[in-house]
Amino acid sequence: MIQLRTMLKVADNTGAKIAQCIKVLGGSRKRTAQLGDIIVVVVKKAEPRKIVKNHEVTRAVIVRQRRPFRRKDGSYIRFDENAIIILDAQTKNPKGGRVFGPIPREIREKGFDGIVALASEII
Repeated sequence: MIQLRTMLKVADNTGAKIAQCIKVLGGSRKRTAQLGDIIVVVVKKAEPRKIVKNHEVTRAVIVRQRRPFRRKDGSYIRFDENAIIILDAQTKNPKGGRVFGPIPREIREKGFDGIVALASEII
């Protein structure tokens, strides 16, 4: 469950390390986001001379969350951290060229095929 002001780890090679959620997209009353939801983030910590800079506002998709996520078969999936992947401006394609860590299969079901193609482990 990701909400306003949640600090997130960035799981790609865009140069951003830590980002903060500033908006959950999907309706005026939507307060929280979960796996596969798109949010607006501001980069709090980034490496120098990379694609994404400090204080940059961009869109991202949630790929890992600490709160258990219920799958359709009744099982639950849970990760050790909250992590995102930064997206291009208006598309569902990732901005970076690599994805770090495991990616749940719900990301493919939500239509993020570009992220799944870059992932080394899908669970």
